[in-house]
Amino acid sequence: MPDRILLRAGHVLSMDPAVGDLPQGDVLIEDGKITAVEPDIGADAEVLDMTGRIVIPGFVDTHRHTWEASIRNVAPDATLDDYFVDILDSFAPLYTPEDVYAANLAGSLECLSAGITTLVDWSHINNTPAHPDAAIQALTETGIRAQYAYGSANTSLADYWFDSKIAVPGDDVRRIRSAYFSSDDGLLTMGLATRGPGFCTNDVVTAEWALARELGIPITVHVAMGRLAGRFGMVKQLQGLGLLGPDTTYVHCCYFSEEEWQLVADSGGTVSIAPQVEEQMGHGWPPVMKAIEYGLRPSLSIDVVTTVPGDMFTQIRAAFGAERARVNADCWKANLPVPETMLTARQMLEIATRNGAHVAGVEDRTGSLTPGKRADVVAIDATALNVAPVHDAAAAVTLSADVSNVDTVIVDGVIRKRAGRLVADVDRARRLVQESRDRLLAAKEAKSAA
Repeated sequence: MPDRILLRAGHVLSMDPAVGDLPQGDVLIEDGKITAVEPDIGADAEVLDMTGRIVIPGFVDTHRHTWEASIRNVAPDATLDDYFVDILDSFAPLYTPEDVYAANLAGSLECLSAGITTLVDWSHINNTPAHPDAAIQALTETGIRAQYAYGSANTSLADYWFDSKIAVPGDDVRRIRSAYFSSDDGLLTMGLATRGPGFCTNDVVTAEWALARELGIPITVHVAMGRLAGRFGMVKQLQGLGLLGPDTTYVHCCYFSEEEWQLVADSGGTVSIAPQVEEQMGHGWPPVMKAIEYGLRPSLSIDVVTTVPGDMFTQIRAAFGAERARVNADCWKANLPVPETMLTARQMLEIATRNGAHVAGVEDRTGSLTPGKRADVVAIDATALNVAPVHDAAAAVTLSADVSNVDTVIVDGVIRKRAGRLVADVDRARRLVQESRDRLLAAKEAKSAA
């Protein structure tokens, strides 16, 4: 007898053009897979009543430093320059594997609570071999779909971020690949989080790209952000090294030249944008529309909870507002009508779901409510006063809903949030991350006093 869940009578936004929207529809899940999306399904299954709910694919966060959950909001007013000193040079060297475990546990549960069912964990905190094991253990326990992106250590700003001559340890990356990711079909997959040109010597850049390609794992790299990295011409440097390819995700991209946009598009690369961080910390304007102009499918990401909220609703609105404000201002100045290509609320939902799955390399299994895909499903309570009454369901999700409205979350067919409550030991996660916070603050104070 298959394990069946029937989501009944919800307003279904499948994000699959072939399936469409169903103002009242059912979604049947069997053994973790979506098997039908139809107006009315009769099946012997556990029934979840979705009346008054908007049913969507889970959000996809394509770049989050999940290990920073222990130090949430320690740098609320930080610029990017401040971040390097205040976080990477101050807190990161103090992190133990226990801190990484606590942060990844609480951070990935935070994602699930907010309707983020897929996460790219950009984990540049591998100060010892035990650190990646701790991060992966926590991701495994929460049941989130994730790409664990193995990053460098962060024990010294000078050693790791200024023309660094230290590559990620190839033997340990190979160990992690063999121990946890021998298959690329699991709930957890692997990537390589690299610092890239401008931050590292060419020898290190070439070695890390070669390592990722040897292991057949995707690459993710921060580029073209802020006063410093915005001047590196990192994609041009990668082109010069012969390293551009479709296996690379470029994060931020705020100061790309037109040539670099074309190089990314021509090479088949993908783009992750973190709008709230980019606006708030001085990375530059979030280039969502620019990516679209070049035929790319931009995705959204949270980046750091040291400075911004950890939910996708914030990112959707930050991108939507910033891009429309920029275009409106340019058109007003030039006395031109706004273009038909202006971002829409519906587009933002697609960017946060299907595009995210595309960038994370899992569009074959998630990102839309398509029969045959794995069941990563979120239900939004549309009866709440901040959402009701619903005129446009996509706009209700992207412009009105918030984390409090995330009623149900299913990942790979497993219910992770039910009736607004996580199906997890939240008290333990909170206790561990609070203990981590206290330990890190004490260690920072002791280091300052020494």
